[in-house]
Amino acid sequence: MSMEVTAWHSLYSTMHAEEERRPFSMATLRRIGRFAAPHRRRLLMFLVLSTAGAALAVATPVLAGRVVNTIVDGGAVGTVVGLAVLIAGIAVLDAAMGLLTRWLSSRIGEGLILDLRTAVFDHVQRMPIAFFTRTRTGALVSRLNNDVIGAQRAFSNTLSGVVSNLVTLALTLVVMLGISWQITLLALLLLPVFVLPARRMGNRLARLEREAANHNSAMSTQMTERFSAPGATLVKLFGRPAEESSEFAARAQRVRDIGVRTAMVQYVFITALTLVSALALALVYGLGGFYALRGQLDSGAVVALALLLTRLYSPLTALASARVEVMSALVSFERVFEVLDLKPLITEKPEAKQVPDGPVAVEFDSVRFSYPSADKVSLASLEEVATLDKRGGVEVLHGVSFRAEPGQVVALVGSSGAGKSTIAQLLPRLYDVDSGAIRLSDLDIRDATAESLRQTIGMVTQDGHLFHDTIRANLMLAKPDATEEEVWDALRRARLADLIASLADGLDTVVGERGYRLSGGERQRLTIARLLLAGQRVVILDEATAHLDSSSEAAVQEALTEALAGRTAVVIAHRLSTVRAADMILVIEEGQVVERGTHDELIELGGRYQELYRTQFDQPAAAATV
Repeated sequence: MSMEVTAWHSLYSTMHAEEERRPFSMATLRRIGRFAAPHRRRLLMFLVLSTAGAALAVATPVLAGRVVNTIVDGGAVGTVVGLAVLIAGIAVLDAAMGLLTRWLSSRIGEGLILDLRTAVFDHVQRMPIAFFTRTRTGALVSRLNNDVIGAQRAFSNTLSGVVSNLVTLALTLVVMLGISWQITLLALLLLPVFVLPARRMGNRLARLEREAANHNSAMSTQMTERFSAPGATLVKLFGRPAEESSEFAARAQRVRDIGVRTAMVQYVFITALTLVSALALALVYGLGGFYALRGQLDSGAVVALALLLTRLYSPLTALASARVEVMSALVSFERVFEVLDLKPLITEKPEAKQVPDGPVAVEFDSVRFSYPSADKVSLASLEEVATLDKRGGVEVLHGVSFRAEPGQVVALVGSSGAGKSTIAQLLPRLYDVDSGAIRLSDLDIRDATAESLRQTIGMVTQDGHLFHDTIRANLMLAKPDATEEEVWDALRRARLADLIASLADGLDTVVGERGYRLSGGERQRLTIARLLLAGQRVVILDEATAHLDSSSEAAVQEALTEALAGRTAVVIAHRLSTVRAADMILVIEEGQVVERGTHDELIELGGRYQELYRTQFDQPAAAATV
């Protein structure tokens, strides 16, 4: 490794190391050890090969010195050829070992990334909905990408670097001191001139890089928000394109300016350190030549010292920043473990049972519920706030009780924020109740397996979310083994088959991000088709027609009639016209059931339901406020 390459390595290591100063946590190290345990054989082989490679790196300069001495002393040609062959053999062996070491490093590093990513991904999937409503998606994705890769560097780069550099440094010092301790000590005096500028310039460049990264992140966020279908619509309707462009351009210009400054600082730094390397070599050749001419040192020893010089400076500069690199890797591990330490609020009991076959009754028995506080479901770093919101734990449902017999439709109506959607989220166990119980055919859902709950309960929400994928893929999410005939049957029952058949790509049509290539009514009917394909016995409709026009609502209502046939249903609706035929209507206010009965019974009662009904049908203009 040349002195210039050494300079670049030192600069890069300092720039990209986090400036964290934390004590080593034995708990963190033990957890790292558990993740590394499956790779211990490769790790051991990796360390052995790294050590052997370091020894070979020191052997070559020594042999080169002997070649020079043999030539100067007029030695035998066979000796020179033999030494040359030995050097060539060492080079070939070093290359082979380098390839094997690189393969092992990649296997260990990529294997660790796989283990960490799958562990975090699987863990996050078990987190409650409250976790996702609070967490910034970008911050969470960063844990799966940047922090996992940062943790991986501890094994693939830092660990091997520390071991090989320590071995190389020790062997090089021993050999150089053995050749000439005077030249070795003088060469070491130049080390601060080499290391200190690297640390100082590295920190300066790191600040510039972080600023550029922040601007790039801001630009990325701006583009992500403005380039999505709803974001682009909002900008076109209410935004100010000139101001948007000016703001983006200002950040882009700052990134350009930082890029120019960074390039110039790097060039000045590398030029200065290349000069230092030239001075170091001049010292070795000058002082070594002086000793050689006086007969105090062999000519070959001067050459060996010059070649060994870079093998002395390289590990010293690398080890100077090794602690920072190790701490950076530990920080990455801790950030990953921070997510893994969040306890899922919903867990499946070891003795969990299947929901009984056949028609299903739904029962809420004195259910009380409070949304969990932030510290139970989130992290300040994932929300990108200084401290977590301390609010939470306020009861929002107060002893809710009702029973829907198999095949019945129970409608929930009431003011916004009364607790209707909370009831809908508790039924499929997106949250657990604080007290009371929710039962499916007399089985407490906390005693049921998660898989059987998914197979039993289906839900259609008002936004009708779809993935950026084909219509086929979005449908088969509900039933991966569905046949083509079953898919088309679900589409026919959802009143969507003719539309899909008319598309150029049919089922292979990509619906776009969140399904925005489809209209609101088409998107809702597609989610209903997904529910029909799954064949679940309990259906939850959470304001499935809330944002549709009259024609779209009529088409969706036809599909919903098909979806509800023979199923137990819990329906939430602001439009009371959609729930008049329900077997039972519950009026929810402030987390309690204040009225219950059929439409006619509640109208005759003359209470809150009648008030809501008259507001909608006698004063249409006020309906949006209900």
